[in-house]
Amino acid sequence: MIRTPKSLLFLLTIVFPFFSCSKDDVFDADVIIYGGTSAAITAAVQATKSGKSVIVVSPDKHLGGLSSGGLGFTDTGNKSVIGGLARDFYHRVYLHYEDSAAWQWQKHSEYGNKGQGTPAMDGNARTMWIFEPHVAEKVFEDYVKEYNIDVRRDEWLDRDGGVVVKEGRIVSITVLNGNTYKGRVFIDATYEGDLMAAAGVSYHVGREANSVYGEKWNGVQTGVLHHDHWFKSDISPYKVPGDSTSGLLYGVSGEHPGEYGAGDHRVQAYCFRMCLSNHPDNRVAFPKPDHYNPENYELLARVFASGWRETFRKFDPIPNRKTDTNNHGPFSTDFIGMNYDYPEASYERRREIIREHENYQKGLMYFLANDPRVPADVREEMAQWGLAADEFTDNGNWPHQLYIREARRMVGQYVMTEHDTFSEREIADPVGMGSYTLDSHNVQRYVKPDGYVQNEGDIGVHPGQPYQISYGSLVPKQEECTNLLVPVCLSSSHIAFGSIRMEPVFMILGQSAALAASLAIDGDVAVQEVDYATLERQLLDEKQVLSAPAVQKN
Repeated sequence: MIRTPKSLLFLLTIVFPFFSCSKDDVFDADVIIYGGTSAAITAAVQATKSGKSVIVVSPDKHLGGLSSGGLGFTDTGNKSVIGGLARDFYHRVYLHYEDSAAWQWQKHSEYGNKGQGTPAMDGNARTMWIFEPHVAEKVFEDYVKEYNIDVRRDEWLDRDGGVVVKEGRIVSITVLNGNTYKGRVFIDATYEGDLMAAAGVSYHVGREANSVYGEKWNGVQTGVLHHDHWFKSDISPYKVPGDSTSGLLYGVSGEHPGEYGAGDHRVQAYCFRMCLSNHPDNRVAFPKPDHYNPENYELLARVFASGWRETFRKFDPIPNRKTDTNNHGPFSTDFIGMNYDYPEASYERRREIIREHENYQKGLMYFLANDPRVPADVREEMAQWGLAADEFTDNGNWPHQLYIREARRMVGQYVMTEHDTFSEREIADPVGMGSYTLDSHNVQRYVKPDGYVQNEGDIGVHPGQPYQISYGSLVPKQEECTNLLVPVCLSSSHIAFGSIRMEPVFMILGQSAALAASLAIDGDVAVQEVDYATLERQLLDEKQVLSAPAVQKN
């Protein structure tokens, strides 16, 4: 790794007053990783293990993305296909909770050991799949220290002219503080795909029509009601029930939802994965947000009036009497329809969208705890909960990462579709596996022809068995860029991405991308020309899982 020696430049300006230097620095490394997600860190660890110099240029101050940002109730799917550094991450979490000192607010014996279809703590495999946010962040920081990884935090890509591309190769990226990073291979490990987009690589935002890839579960899905996130009772969307002239309630769109199976620009809903506590000594009362308007939650009040009582269904338990609280029901933490412009938005507009989501969700929790329209039994139970006082301590106990479930998706050398997740096509170049349900959260809330409200876009279809993920989905078309890998905003249809987008899979693909980057550097070839047989051998050496075990066990 080469960097401009600041101390030498300082001496030169003293000894030779006519000598001048820029305040901006130029840094070189074999691999430049843009992003601070879990995939970014596994990529950096693997690049270092492969003998390559690496710099992580992270817009985030906290490392780990959603894995350290509140999503501790891991979407494992079939854990037997989670290998490599991803499995090592969950092994390190296991070791943390093996220490009695880790159980500050709850005895280990009192913890229910509940995971998503699998035990939270697997003593045989020595892995733990459920964890507190600060524990995950510590694991990522431990990786950085152990492998001496150079991480530049709070450095944001200059999306307007900050990416220099020559003859189909990224030469350098420049961030808003003026620093420039040169590399031989670049990895975009952000949830937004900003580097990919700025490099001129093709991508898609929104849902493709089913006709594009011959799919069933993509596009507009009016009338398809999966999970429990839809209105099961007839509820009026109007301010005066039944009176369409009175105007729509907050959060309901007056637009036509679109034709079944058609493509659109809409993006599945985002939320914060809150970490709550019911320990009296470790909880902070839900704050009343600025500009709180209780009428924004009138639709939820009507849901309660219909008899719905599932408020606490997704207060998923994590250690120490805390939760990973997720969306559940027809009106919950997902801020449906309020994120459509996020993927392409400016940094300033994205910050506004994040604040809007935070205000909505804080307002929701305050409403549940205090509003008389909420049933008394719900308010009484809500009084037992608050934000965990020992989590996100530099951010008012609020998660530092919004759950960007989907933003841009590359249109690369190979596009993963639902046919791949159903194992209907042969994958010749697997670099990891997925197994989770094809899962899209709601995309819009609209008025049905009968005058009642309904949600649309929530899909949950099980793939049947673990499936392989193609190396071609991590790389752009060769004519567009030859030294970029994209393990997060990878090349995938909307509905296939609904399964692939899980944090363990992002860790897997980050590691695989780094191995491919190393081979591209060693062979002085385009990332699209990496010899797959060699890559496969190295992936297996690193304990990545590329095919499903004969006997699948969760």
